[in-house]
Amino acid sequence: MDRLQAMQTFIKVVEMNSFSRAADALQLPRASATTIIKNLEAHLKVSLMRRTTRRLNLTPEGAQYYELCVRILSEIQECEDAIANTGNGPRGQLRIDMPGSIGRLIVAPKIMEFRERYPDIDLIIGFVDKPVCTAQDDVDCAIRSGDMHDSSLIRRRLSEVPILTAASPKYVERHGKPTNLSDLQNHFTVHYHSDATSRAAALNFVVEQVPREVEMRRALMLSDIEAYVTCGVTGAGIIQAPRFLIQAHLDSGRLVEVLPQWKPLPISISALYPPNRHLTAKVRVFVEWIAAVFESCPTMRTSEVTAPSSFDISTFNDVASSL
Repeated sequence: MDRLQAMQTFIKVVEMNSFSRAADALQLPRASATTIIKNLEAHLKVSLMRRTTRRLNLTPEGAQYYELCVRILSEIQECEDAIANTGNGPRGQLRIDMPGSIGRLIVAPKIMEFRERYPDIDLIIGFVDKPVCTAQDDVDCAIRSGDMHDSSLIRRRLSEVPILTAASPKYVERHGKPTNLSDLQNHFTVHYHSDATSRAAALNFVVEQVPREVEMRRALMLSDIEAYVTCGVTGAGIIQAPRFLIQAHLDSGRLVEVLPQWKPLPISISALYPPNRHLTAKVRVFVEWIAAVFESCPTMRTSEVTAPSSFDISTFNDVASSL
């Protein structure tokens, strides 16, 4: 059995949802496509798909095998292009995961720049707000925020995102504007709730290079970062959020910064990929491109504020995981 041909045929059958159309596309006799898949399943000793009269449905093993075949054939093509020195640049499928808010507000408006620069890269971006697991999720690279606890992943830090403390003018009119941290005892906050850790993140401030968490009365608690910002805008309480999420509200006057003399810790944004996968040209150019996008965006940059090694910022990272 020609394994590469079997992989190509399987991919085409899945993508076209038809044995006959896949055979036509690959210029094979129509019966050959069915025979190749049957032989492949016999070789693997698993069922890859379930046939019905209307469509083909992948089994869990078939879905996994499809993703692996796409990756293998893409890397073979990339190797051949590199050896042949075609001069066409990086090519092939590239799967990226990133937090939804970063993807929607920072990356999506710029993505055509990447497409025009690298037209042969088939870019697939998932907006995923969950802990990264590139091996299981079968992604080439993940963009994540906060400190990563999985030491098995290779990490490249891309940016330090500033966090601001803010409230709506309506809230300030009703409750007053705090002028020091002790005033916060008389104020309300909107808490962000992390589904990953099942706890709420307290407000934090860096005071004379020492991070401090401040517990406040809770107005309400949410598990979506953009809804969290919306509640701050409507006057529910004081919030802490990334500058890129609230800058438009600050510019319009829907939010005002409070306690600007005590900034919260910034959140680190990193590119992550597993060590058992070489950094292909397509991953490298995407990481370089997105690093430049972050660098050119004022709301994604800050002067670095670091916490002492003894400070536990795990609660603060709950907010970071939702960006």
